Amino acid sequence: MMSIASKNAPRSKREKTTTITSVLIRVLVLGGALALAAYLVPLLVHYRMWVWLVIVGLATSAMFLLYSTKRFVPGKYLFPGTFFLSVFLIIPIVLTIQMSFTNYGDSNRGTRTKDEAIAAIISNSVKQQPNSPTYNLSVGTTGNVTDGPFTLFLVDPSTHEVFTAAAGSTLQPADLAKVTVDRDKVTAAEGYTLLNPKQVNTASTTINALDIAIDDTHFLQLRGFNQAIVVAASMVYDKNSDTFTDTTTGMTYSVQKVGDSDFYVGQDGKPLDQSWQQNIGFANYIRLFTDSTLLSHFGQAFVWTISFAFGSVLLTFIVGFFLALTLNDDRIIGRRLYRSFLLLPYAIPGFISLLVWANFYDQQNGLINNLLGTNINWLGDPTWAKVAVLLTNLWMGFPYMFIVCTGALQSIPSDVKEAAKVDGATGLQTTLRITAPLLLVAVAPLLVSSFAFNFNNFNAIELLTGGGPFAHGGDIRGGTDILISMIYRTAFRGQSEYGFASAVSVVLFIITGILAAIQFRATRALEDIN
Repeated sequence: MMSIASKNAPRSKREKTTTITSVLIRVLVLGGALALAAYLVPLLVHYRMWVWLVIVGLATSAMFLLYSTKRFVPGKYLFPGTFFLSVFLIIPIVLTIQMSFTNYGDSNRGTRTKDEAIAAIISNSVKQQPNSPTYNLSVGTTGNVTDGPFTLFLVDPSTHEVFTAAAGSTLQPADLAKVTVDRDKVTAAEGYTLLNPKQVNTASTTINALDIAIDDTHFLQLRGFNQAIVVAASMVYDKNSDTFTDTTTGMTYSVQKVGDSDFYVGQDGKPLDQSWQQNIGFANYIRLFTDSTLLSHFGQAFVWTISFAFGSVLLTFIVGFFLALTLNDDRIIGRRLYRSFLLLPYAIPGFISLLVWANFYDQQNGLINNLLGTNINWLGDPTWAKVAVLLTNLWMGFPYMFIVCTGALQSIPSDVKEAAKVDGATGLQTTLRITAPLLLVAVAPLLVSSFAFNFNNFNAIELLTGGGPFAHGGDIRGGTDILISMIYRTAFRGQSEYGFASAVSVVLFIITGILAAIQFRATRALEDIN
């Protein structure tokens, strides 16, 4: 009995140590999650990111529910995958779909609501007044140098007058007996701590928020950390009539529909630049499928996208399969060395390869024209540019197919090939009727995923040709643009229209999904081979 007890004692001690370690890890992880949530929640509330606020709340609650008890064991393993799937895939898709029903773009970036747009219009119209002085500024505080409260000490260098101002007040003459002025700048003030430039910069957000009026229409605005100027807004908003009046021209601006969005439009018919985010329903989708120019560009890009994706997969598979089949022969000496060389394109970062190949295609000094003695305008002619894209993608993609086909070939039983030879099949017949079908059983899903990847292969187009060549300078689609690069140009170049680009992205997502489903359905026929 003593021996059994002595054997169980160390085990009990180890179990206790393991339990303590497990509890500590659990406390640290849950504590970290709670601290992160406490940090994120105020920020998300401030920026009105309600969707992410709900996600943070649900994720934190789920973590405490699952990992603070010994229950819900399956959920402990399902939660991490479900969480990352939702955050990195499902939520972005939902947000993109949501954005596709809005007018989000350059005109309303940063102004989600109408009130924010009104404030932005007023702020953008603020100008320094003619003949107004530029005051030399010193900032003092009776409290903390970071949080204030702050008082401004101002010196007019033209008259040498000294003023003070605090939040919500106007300029007041300073008590000269309590301030020290040196070279038209207050360098000391009784009862105040003066901030140095670094401290002014740190507290700039709070200091700039001080509301210091000169009169009903003029107010003080800081310029840098050591000057202040008198400014006034030329755009005056009338809440009752919901209109703006430009005090310099007398023009009145009222809310009118311009395209799919509401703008403040002047009496001359010209709108102000600033708008606000609005739900516009299916307007972006209607525009895509009813605008003949856009639809033509979309259709041309779609045809080339299909051709590019299919051609890239077909060419890389043929070359990769041929090389894998060749180097799978036991009679070849140095197969490992050859395989290592063939993997080099796969080892080089793709963006580097694309930039290098872009130089190879230069018409005047490119390596290809110099070697071949030709003068082909590779990147300036639409047809040759497409050939260049396919050739470059072939060079970058065949190592992947080579690896995949090599693995699939080595998994095919050798007795199947031997049986074919016994039946009198030639080497070519064995390859086409036995090896290739068996290989496609394993490779077909990867071909589908490769097609989906190339369907949205933005880097191959943008880094090699930039989507060009372009027939005209203002075209939204170039000769080699696929759908995703055309969407990028629509969303991020010129007058950005993120809502419309999101609508096109949703359509592209649906098209990719349909094509992938058709391809997977077609590959089921290969299952009969087994």
